[in-house]
Amino acid sequence: MTHVRRRLPALVVPLLFVAAASCASTSPGDASSGTGGTFPVTVHAADGAVRIPHRPHAIVSLSPTATEMLYAIGAGDQVKAVDKSSDYPKGTPVTSLDGNSPNVEAVAGYHPDLVVASQDTGGLSSQLKAIGIPILIVPAAADLEQAYAQFGQLGAATGHAARARAEVSDIRGRIAAIVASTPKHATPLSYYYELDQTYYSETSSTFIGQLLGLLGLKSIADAASGAAASGGYPQLNAEFIVKADPDYIFLADTLCCGQDATTVAARPGWGTMSAVTNGRVLGLNDDVASRWGPRVVDLLQEVANELRAHPVRSAA
Repeated sequence: MTHVRRRLPALVVPLLFVAAASCASTSPGDASSGTGGTFPVTVHAADGAVRIPHRPHAIVSLSPTATEMLYAIGAGDQVKAVDKSSDYPKGTPVTSLDGNSPNVEAVAGYHPDLVVASQDTGGLSSQLKAIGIPILIVPAAADLEQAYAQFGQLGAATGHAARARAEVSDIRGRIAAIVASTPKHATPLSYYYELDQTYYSETSSTFIGQLLGLLGLKSIADAASGAAASGGYPQLNAEFIVKADPDYIFLADTLCCGQDATTVAARPGWGTMSAVTNGRVLGLNDDVASRWGPRVVDLLQEVANELRAHPVRSAA
């Protein structure tokens, strides 16, 4: 049985955190600019300068994306507990902790020497700092460069700076290869990106929008009323989507809401849309589609494969 997703993906965040992320970095004069093997280290993240006295041995992650990043840079053996949504990679120490409604006492119960979260909900940061627990806020990235910067922050904070740089280099290279191998059109192809079955979508200015833009794609949500005021995540309506008749439909609500090419075709008026009649409806993994960590490469590759498998016209 399908259901309406009540919470938008993690990439849909308050502009406060997006703005903060743009300033997050590591200072050249800090130990964090080195190999990551020297402590204490000060990391400049979205919640300000965070001093980490020693290499963390017990990390608690309240962010599924941060969890993926930590494992990707070789810090997995330092992670002792993760939130209930951190389901990747396999074998993560999943708990009942909730990054959206964090319980400070429950977090502290794991005796962490570093906590990583994507948002400072309910004064989480100040409460943890008050009891001497360092916390890094790594909010949803506004673009790839901010995501790469977060790899660097986590690498410095955990003693894996070199591995973090290598991971970023690998992601950059793989993305460049995907983009180079994908045929481009003289005019951008249009798409509708469905975040949930109430028709929330994203514009070309968002993280996902910019990622798909590398493949020559443009979101129909760009033309929606109130797109800018929504922070790039407007709620569309069926009439608008059908009238726009996008070249492709990407569904990021397959797990949460049971949507697929069949359910889309059954919607009133949708069966005649060109994306539906030409088999250009792609179901995505909700989790991969809503995180900004190492698996952005997988998302981009899946979309690129769809463009090649179901082309619109001859590439220019």
